[in-house]
Amino acid sequence: MKVCIIGAGAIGGFIGTRLAATGGHSVSALARGATLAALRTHGWRLQQGGAVLQRPCQASDDAAALGPQDLVVVAVKAPALAAVAAGIAPLLAPHTWVLPAMNGVPWWFGPALPALGPEPLASVDPGGAIARAIPLPQVIGCVVHASAAVAEPGLVVHKMGQGLIIGEPLGGLTPRVAQLREALAAAGFEATASADLRRDAWYKLWGNLVMNPVSALTGATADRILDDPLVAGFCAAAMSEAAAVGARIGCAIEQSPADRNAVTRKLGAFKTSMLQDAEAGRPIELDAIVAAVAEIGRRVGVATPNIDALLGLTRLFGRVHGLYPAA
Repeated sequence: MKVCIIGAGAIGGFIGTRLAATGGHSVSALARGATLAALRTHGWRLQQGGAVLQRPCQASDDAAALGPQDLVVVAVKAPALAAVAAGIAPLLAPHTWVLPAMNGVPWWFGPALPALGPEPLASVDPGGAIARAIPLPQVIGCVVHASAAVAEPGLVVHKMGQGLIIGEPLGGLTPRVAQLREALAAAGFEATASADLRRDAWYKLWGNLVMNPVSALTGATADRILDDPLVAGFCAAAMSEAAAVGARIGCAIEQSPADRNAVTRKLGAFKTSMLQDAEAGRPIELDAIVAAVAEIGRRVGVATPNIDALLGLTRLFGRVHGLYPAA
């Protein structure tokens, strides 16, 4: 396949290098700044254990120079997605698949859920600009269960996990999802095809919903959040609200907050992605991870007072520190 990675950071670089290493795909990158320079100089680079996997990469800051692709992987942070969508057209042909490998509630989440109504989610796609730029029939959804970091521009370090769950935004299993799953599995991923990807996305979000913003607010690693009984109790209350919202939209959660937090505790003293972004002065993904849950709750008539409080506090923190847009 002819593949382009938009957002050659931690997850984008991880996927891009792995696909390029199979030798069966031409994998380019749409990048800018130091990342663009590093990709042009060194190509794809992925550190796994003590070894660095390196492959050639055609990198450009001009989508038109790369041209139409078979697969476009969008691996940017949620605040950057609107700008990406506005410039993605030169990469898309009628046959192109778009695989968004991102955190939080995706812009494609609503169309199969009549309970949400016809309007796009304002928290993730205000005015529907992203949906207009990236046609839903070309989207294959993705939920990432892997952790990686950028050691320096263009050099990705794999930390843990190999999981990529993919599926149709409207549900069901299709030949194209099976074909893409095979390609990802051949690149070394634990790739799974899901008939109900919205539920998989909601389950991952259920854990990120509280750990990400609480860690950004406090600077605490996950173990310290869970060790504080008052904070852990607040997190459990917010998770219960999100589970109630999920049940209303067909994304039921079968675990209790205590069950999920027991899984989180096994990961040890890790820094969430939102805490890493806050420490680095990067915009935080608050809307896709927290605001979207509150918005969906309002649409389906489920009260979310604890999620609302978490959203308000983290939004104010972000605005004070220049990490979230001003009102």
